[in-house]
Amino acid sequence: MIDTNKYFEEDEVIKLTQQLVKIPSHKDIKNREKEVAEYIHSYCIENELEAELQTVDGERKNVIAYLRGDGTGKTLLFNGHTDTVPPYNMTIDPFKAEIRDDCIWGRGTNDMKGALACMITSMLAIKKSGVKLKGDIIFTGVIGEEEKSEGTEYLAKSGITADGAIVGEPSNYEYAIGHRGLEWLEIKIKGKAAHGGVPHLGINAISKAAKLITRIEEELYPKLKDRFNEYMGPSVMNFGRIEGGSQPSTVADSCSIKIDRRYIPGEDVESVLNEYQSIIDSIKEEDPEFDAEIVRMENNMLTLDHLYLMTQPDEPIVMATREALKEVINREPDITRKRGWTDAALLSNFANIPTVVVGPGDISYSHTKDERVPIKDLINMVEVYTKIAIKFCGIQK
Repeated sequence: MIDTNKYFEEDEVIKLTQQLVKIPSHKDIKNREKEVAEYIHSYCIENELEAELQTVDGERKNVIAYLRGDGTGKTLLFNGHTDTVPPYNMTIDPFKAEIRDDCIWGRGTNDMKGALACMITSMLAIKKSGVKLKGDIIFTGVIGEEEKSEGTEYLAKSGITADGAIVGEPSNYEYAIGHRGLEWLEIKIKGKAAHGGVPHLGINAISKAAKLITRIEEELYPKLKDRFNEYMGPSVMNFGRIEGGSQPSTVADSCSIKIDRRYIPGEDVESVLNEYQSIIDSIKEEDPEFDAEIVRMENNMLTLDHLYLMTQPDEPIVMATREALKEVINREPDITRKRGWTDAALLSNFANIPTVVVGPGDISYSHTKDERVPIKDLINMVEVYTKIAIKFCGIQK
């Protein structure tokens, strides 16, 4: 095993993280991730890594870099997203990347430009060490994870192959091998408008929506409570938004309920939809005036379903991750069961790559008004990623 610290300076990962953070790449920036992808591409080329830009959507591009082995070992894929959520209402300068209290502060430090910097620095540390890997390392900095995951979906559809993958979402020295699938659903309830003075002449969509919500709580909630997976927790749902009607003096002729539904093995998209449809049908049998339809919300995904992630604990990539973390933190690392949806599910389900989620920082800092990442986490994660790569890809004798 090489001594990682010998082949990279701590300033490398710090300065690279800062530079990436200083380049805005959220949805309200023209061409969004274009500039940060081009910076990463140039940085890799300048440091003698093979790299390319992959056009996904106009000027929006994935950046891919390679550290080649001799072809006799397993291929490792590093994956991280170059986009961030917008910086609005932040209490700090979002793009200054200031160092304070042993952290780098700014939008994307934690989610997840710090992880991108760690992955690249790890590849360069291995390259500088002179150690020759048996397998390849492929780095993919992808667009759009905070929206529809366009970048990783493009990778999966393009036929990318690897024997194992790491997605660098913040994990606080834990790692995830499972997380729930995600569906955003809108239930549209139709009514009939009438003057508020003669409400009996109308059909109040808000009242009908209330009936539906109550029935879902009574019939579906108990079923979800009984469903549990040891690597991702319980099956859950949330009523996230309701809106309907136009004014107090008019009977509401429409109402919309938006639902976040997180599902686990034993469930799928069809079964999730069928459970809501069954409740709708049962209410309609009792109340002929009840009229509702379910719509899968377009802004949840592009074309590939956001299925759950479930990587088996005995997969080589899982064992390499667990061992690498253990060596760095000097204790057995925990498997996190609180993970939100990630691009790991696309790699696992549609590219057939066993995938683990592990990265610097703590998810509690993601998307916050004072986002930051501890510098110690960045330095340690370079070592973790390097150890994973060496254990997984193997070293030439």
